[in-house]
Amino acid sequence: MERIAPAAAPFAPEVQAWLDRTMPPGRPPLRLFAVLARDPRLFGRFFAGGLLDRGHLSLRERELVIDRTTARRGAEYEWGVHVALFGAKAGLTEAQRVSLVHGTPDDACWSEDDRPLLRLCDELHAHSSVSDDTWAMLERRFSAEAQLELLLLAGFYTTVSFLVNALRLPLEADATRFPAAGRA
Repeated sequence: MERIAPAAAPFAPEVQAWLDRTMPPGRPPLRLFAVLARDPRLFGRFFAGGLLDRGHLSLRERELVIDRTTARRGAEYEWGVHVALFGAKAGLTEAQRVSLVHGTPDDACWSEDDRPLLRLCDELHAHSSVSDDTWAMLERRFSAEAQLELLLLAGFYTTVSFLVNALRLPLEADATRFPAAGRA
């Protein structure tokens, strides 16, 4: 059972303005957004840290980091929202969705470009740091600014994972569920 009830409309004007820009017409806000809408200051601070804009990463790179981070944190709510909204656009296959939750960066479904991103997430999850080998792989491929964005993205979605898990948010009706192991 969820621990903090979502705010109900009408929302504060600044919250409603953000929701109007973000949510598809006629769709209610995601449960996480509605819970955060209880406090417009917290809502604004949270979304000021968001990194879903055009930055230094491609959509696929961004989604791999978000999806692996949330999967490693057991945040099915957030993983499912992202896979449902962005998985196809990011080119995720069924085997890759299974691997994001149950596999390793060495699974055959991953390209040499994908593997360093997954290793980054796994190492941050396990050690709150990144090995020299993984860092060297990232340096060969990404600018310093993109490397910073990768770290911020993993950290932000660790925070999101803590929120959705600790709040025990019910899964969104149209979100993707964690796949069973070995389904692909």
